[in-house]
Amino acid sequence: MNFKKFTAIAVVGLTLVAALIGCADQKKEDNTFTVGFDQDFPPFGYVDEDGGYTGFDIEMAEECAKRMGKEIKLQPIDWNSKDLELSSGSIDCIWNGFTMNGREDKYTWTSAYMDNSQVFVVKADSGIKTQADLAGKYVTAQADSAALNALNGEEFADLKASFKELLTCSQYNTAFMDLDAGSVDAIAMDIGVARFQMEGREGEFVILEEPIVEEQYGVGFLLGNTELRDEVQATLEEMVKDGTFAKISEKWFGYDVCTIEVSEDEE
Repeated sequence: MNFKKFTAIAVVGLTLVAALIGCADQKKEDNTFTVGFDQDFPPFGYVDEDGGYTGFDIEMAEECAKRMGKEIKLQPIDWNSKDLELSSGSIDCIWNGFTMNGREDKYTWTSAYMDNSQVFVVKADSGIKTQADLAGKYVTAQADSAALNALNGEEFADLKASFKELLTCSQYNTAFMDLDAGSVDAIAMDIGVARFQMEGREGEFVILEEPIVEEQYGVGFLLGNTELRDEVQATLEEMVKDGTFAKISEKWFGYDVCTIEVSEDEE
């Protein structure tokens, strides 16, 4: 065999090896289910004492990925950058107490899996009992959150105008520190997160009885990605039917929060 012929065969061989490696990497990448979430949003997604990610939505996503035969990748994201993360392909979905209402046309959604409400949290000794008492007060909400979007809407224009100022925060841990220090007078936030943050501190903070808005949570995908949405939706329904959804729910909330309806002929 002459040198040129040997070199040609070697080049072809290396090209095939590289192609096979590339296919294997692509297959592995295609088998990964990357979930974007806010790591400071307990009890839905947060960092536990051991430095790992945990929460209701985290457990739900992990179980879903396992049933779909995919390797899950939990990807913390800056909530302000969630749309960029999704459109760039860095994440496959947003699964983290993600409010559907007002965003119906921006994402491809699963059906709602949980009801939620946005509420105001104040210090117990603040004297603030109703939304009217927030007049002249400093109110904060997480940037690009459902609570902030609601307060910026026409329905709440008068209420917002009554505030001294509507501020934004990057995370609710900071918001509670600001509330405790007196830097703000109220936090607008998800009721589930509020209850989690207030555990063991019920005498320090209270939730105003009247909610801002009532809404639903869903898993959000890039607009048009119906294939992956359908796969996740079918898996969630399977988890409802075999009781897994209820089991995970009861662990985190003490009751079954599921709002996914499964028809009798599917049970």
